[in-house]
Amino acid sequence: MSEDTAGPDTERIPCLRGRGIALAPLEIGDAELIQRWRSDPVAAHETGVWPGSLYELRERVERHLDDNGRDDFLVLLPDGTPIGLIALHDQQLAEGTAEAYLMLAPGHRGRGHGVAALDALTDLAFGELPMERVEAFTHTDNAAAHSVLARAGFVPEGVRRSSCMHRGRRYDNAVFALLRPEWENLDRPRSWEL
Repeated sequence: MSEDTAGPDTERIPCLRGRGIALAPLEIGDAELIQRWRSDPVAAHETGVWPGSLYELRERVERHLDDNGRDDFLVLLPDGTPIGLIALHDQQLAEGTAEAYLMLAPGHRGRGHGVAALDALTDLAFGELPMERVEAFTHTDNAAAHSVLARAGFVPEGVRRSSCMHRGRRYDNAVFALLRPEWENLDRPRSWEL
């Protein structure tokens, strides 16, 4: 299995589309791939999560798949190559809120795939689910993530001070959010139009 593929016999069936990408439901067997992406020092620093054991990650993926309050997807290129993970989690349907999470493989950052994946995810949240607010958190010094979130329509709202511990240091997290009326006003095709 190469670094960016889920296996030669694995055909992924996309359920959402974005500009130049598709989203396919996460499977338990994707844990090894996610483990490699999480082992990247940049990803570990920016997410504040160290890789941990593959066994633990497999169990976590299995729990996530059983959790009705989240939707996890692999981000795929048109040829089916998986290049990242995106999730809409902590879904509170009564309140209409959820949190977005995105991690791209090292070789696929800075190419617009993150914005396209967030666009598809927010189309799910606002076009298919009853969300009113989708939020995202990232280190205040993660300029790349700030740019991706802003290009996907997310608005910076503030800072959660000293909210993350990583490598012996406390970090502040920036809070971004996209509200339903802001999503409705975005001038871009929706995932179901692609």
